Amino acid sequence: MEKLVSSWSKDKPVPESYIFPPETRPGNLIVPTCKTIPVIDLCNAEGRNRTDIVQQILKASQEYGFFQVVNHGISENLMNESMDVFNELFEMPDEDKVHQWRDNLRHPCHPLQDCIKHWPQKPIRYREVVAALSIEAKKLGLRILELVSEGLGLESGYFGNKLSEALHLFVNHYPPCPDPSLTLGITKHCDPNLLTILHQGDVHGLQIFNNEEWIGVEPLPNAFVVNIGNQLQIISNNKLKSGEHRVVTNSRVARTTAAFFIAPSEDSIIEPAISLVGEASVYRAFEYKDFLLDYLSHMGNNEVVLGRFESQSLNNGTECLPPVRCNV
Repeated sequence: MEKLVSSWSKDKPVPESYIFPPETRPGNLIVPTCKTIPVIDLCNAEGRNRTDIVQQILKASQEYGFFQVVNHGISENLMNESMDVFNELFEMPDEDKVHQWRDNLRHPCHPLQDCIKHWPQKPIRYREVVAALSIEAKKLGLRILELVSEGLGLESGYFGNKLSEALHLFVNHYPPCPDPSLTLGITKHCDPNLLTILHQGDVHGLQIFNNEEWIGVEPLPNAFVVNIGNQLQIISNNKLKSGEHRVVTNSRVARTTAAFFIAPSEDSIIEPAISLVGEASVYRAFEYKDFLLDYLSHMGNNEVVLGRFESQSLNNGTECLPPVRCNV
């Protein structure tokens, strides 16, 4: 049976296979906790404050690629129940976990009626609670995307189609680490999808790269962290940026997080919105599945992957992949 990360004793050293090369280790974990990442109150997003909220989201998406939302419409009770279920999952005996999800859990959530039968049967309430959360997370994501489209000057419902069809849940459990300076929970990367909605609980660990430094994202009660994915950067023609981030561990407490990835269907054609192109389109048209393959083959190297999908006029003479042809 494979050894689970959570079954290590915190008194033992970090296994050699999990130690990062010196140049990629987090090193000094004392980084500033960012108080400037916007916290956006969605309470009045449908009222007289809508224009202001749209501008807050747009500014945060341009400067950080990240923001937090509160008063988002998902009940505190459902958020707490979900984290209880996820923690219960990771507390199951190793012999149960190893046959399912190890120390992370990943599965599709849409269409729900097709996906739910493949979800874990334990804990008992897993399917009921996570189904409810996934429905609400998708609603929240579409609501935020509608505010983004409004800020970009796109027509209403621009993202409410195949561009946001897929929904995947990623749950990660980070047990206490003997020496957090030697390793990372997740290495630096940008998300390849459209939009990510993260419930990070109450334990620090998420860091974003901004202005040439790593800064911590403060966990806030009943808040979701929202980050811009690569596809939203591309569709906005670089008016928004996908936020580079990583996860550090700690030696004292475990951390469990749940992220919903809203993404296009794999056969979706992705390209900058026509109204945002102006004089030049930064990116060529492509199928989303081709981007995913490139992203995985280059280990999420954002600069390399995005560069391979730039339009030929911006490719500075380097080899450019052929444009995607689609039948309309």
